[in-house]
Amino acid sequence: MKHFKLFSAFALAAGMLFTACNNADTKTETTTDSTAAADSTSAAAQAPSTTAPAAIVIIKHKVADFSKWKAAYDGHDSARLANGLHNFVIGRGVVDSNIVLIALQMDDTTKAKDFFTNKDLKQAMQKGGVIGAPEIKFVNMQRLNNDQANQRVIITHKVKDYDAWKKVFDQHDQARKDAGLTVRSLGQSISDNHMVTVVFNVADLQKAKAFMSSQGLKDKMAQAGVEGKPDVFLYNVVQQY
Repeated sequence: MKHFKLFSAFALAAGMLFTACNNADTKTETTTDSTAAADSTSAAAQAPSTTAPAAIVIIKHKVADFSKWKAAYDGHDSARLANGLHNFVIGRGVVDSNIVLIALQMDDTTKAKDFFTNKDLKQAMQKGGVIGAPEIKFVNMQRLNNDQANQRVIITHKVKDYDAWKKVFDQHDQARKDAGLTVRSLGQSISDNHMVTVVFNVADLQKAKAFMSSQGLKDKMAQAGVEGKPDVFLYNVVQQY
């Protein structure tokens, strides 16, 4: 499931300058489907619309068949809602369309963590054809841009000092925009504030890839104090709640 291997050149360069949130959790990947975007969702399961900081859980995992998984996922809406979890975004990987990304808003982090360890959920995932262990990240996320781009990239990485990293990150904003990347949301891991997660809207994939592999970005990453390899996942949004 190490999706960034499939997208390594993009992942390595993207890593350090952007974001992270990948410790206390597990792994996955994602892709796109026009029919899935038309799927209806009950009003009760929809996520509240907000630009304020919110507690988010991000799940990535591989599935054997997306349509089968989606039907099982929709059938489990009431269980998620009962545990304070609200549907937010579903995406599918660009490299592997059977890698699914799910973002949910949380009312209560402790309750959500308990939910992700219960047997009923494991059975529901098996029924839906989930392959392997999911990657689960709990993040305090702030939405900075309401643009609804269908193609996005989520990047997580560790930083030595968040404030120092953020200063360099902000200074590099225009260079990212010139490469067709705009920040949609930014957050820190609930369990480790040195782990940063950033979601970017992607306007031009080729420009973005060239930017990610540039020496200028590598230099900025070093200047910003990014540590280790980033976790990078490029996906297409198939449902926005």
